[in-house]
Amino acid sequence: MGMAAQLGSGSTVWRCIADYWMLGVLALLGAVFSLLTIEEQQRVGRDAAEHLARDLAADAPPAARVFIVAKTGEEDARFVESIAKRLTAGGFEVAGEVQGDPRDAVKALREIAGAGGRVDLIATTKACADWPVLGNLGEIAPALAKARVRCPASYTWPTFLKSDNLLNVASQIVVIAVIAIGMTMVIITGGIDLSVGSLVALSAVVTAWLIRRAGGENASTAGMMLACLGAIAACGAVGAFSGAVITLFRIPPFIATLAMMQVASGLAFLLAEGQSIYQIPDAFTWLGRGADLGGVPNAVLLMAALYAAAWVFMSRTVLGRHIYAVGSSEETARLSGIRVRGVLLLVYVVSGLAAGLGGVVTASQLKSGAPTYGQMYELYVIAAVVVGGTSLAGGEGRVLGTLTGALIIAVIWNGMNLTKVESYTQKVVLGLVILAAVLLDMLKTRSWPWRSFRRPGV
Repeated sequence: MGMAAQLGSGSTVWRCIADYWMLGVLALLGAVFSLLTIEEQQRVGRDAAEHLARDLAADAPPAARVFIVAKTGEEDARFVESIAKRLTAGGFEVAGEVQGDPRDAVKALREIAGAGGRVDLIATTKACADWPVLGNLGEIAPALAKARVRCPASYTWPTFLKSDNLLNVASQIVVIAVIAIGMTMVIITGGIDLSVGSLVALSAVVTAWLIRRAGGENASTAGMMLACLGAIAACGAVGAFSGAVITLFRIPPFIATLAMMQVASGLAFLLAEGQSIYQIPDAFTWLGRGADLGGVPNAVLLMAALYAAAWVFMSRTVLGRHIYAVGSSEETARLSGIRVRGVLLLVYVVSGLAAGLGGVVTASQLKSGAPTYGQMYELYVIAAVVVGGTSLAGGEGRVLGTLTGALIIAVIWNGMNLTKVESYTQKVVLGLVILAAVLLDMLKTRSWPWRSFRRPGV
């Protein structure tokens, strides 16, 4: 009994390692890039205002007159608004505020001094505190010579772990991750779809073209929604055509989707007449650039919802299990009563729809449609799927693993950018990552100790 329990425990450990080792890789990469990007950080926006107001309340003279200086921009505007409220509530007198360049600050301070006003403190950001004019206030006006310049204290923290950078990592990989949902299903069946990059371009162009015909910059919300649905449907139709060619004529998926890659790219160029389409309303960027829920980008929320739905589909539905069965053995699946051709057609339609949605998100992010979008995306999507643990031999893979693989690639990109690795070297690293993932897949299916415990999962 004791031996059986030990064997069961050992099998569980090996199974967990086989299924979730990518999460360990992701955590390791995060730790490495965190260590490599530790540096002095400057507070901005409301955070800077909160800390500076707290410091002034602790050591500044009571009822001091404070002048607020900041640059232009959203974060600086938040800083000015927040610190003015906090200082007023704390008993300080706000002598004035200015947002702009050094000349604007000098002009405002001279006006205060010329009117006989007094300035005891200048509350500003770190970027403005380094202006030479604020270091020589006596030269602007003798009455300002005793004014002290105060800015928020800096702190030490990894640039990689800053909240805005982590959100940037997620935003950068959204399109790749969304397309990878469909690609995961395709590869699980033992196929491949090389047309997804061109479908991104086609979708973006169709979206922008339809919006232009629906009123351009004056297009209504309904018009934009219909344009998006039309673009996604068009890409789904291309995916259906690829699936039909593969299932009816037994053309290898590599050849069929390679041909459709050229067809979709050509259609995008023909429709756009080789140009970018920019006649799109500002409201259309809500999906690609907006952030309505706690600062989390809307595109990231969409990605999370899609992966949750895909996980349920692949792990909790009969059709999801049929996809695994077809990938394991088409003949066995056919003898079991599974409609193999229908399953194969479905996964290519889903891949086309996912690429179409990725094109809509791209058009929203860039506020335009161009036939050059999506170049090399098929490589990045396949890399995310393979790195995420889906076997190129078919029959094995999990959509949550694909999400982890996409995040791994995003972290590598972001980390190399933060550590100033040149773009050419980044391509070498990405190629080696893909090669390593394929080699690990081959080793896993041949001789790794948990081979006997491997089972289809999500």
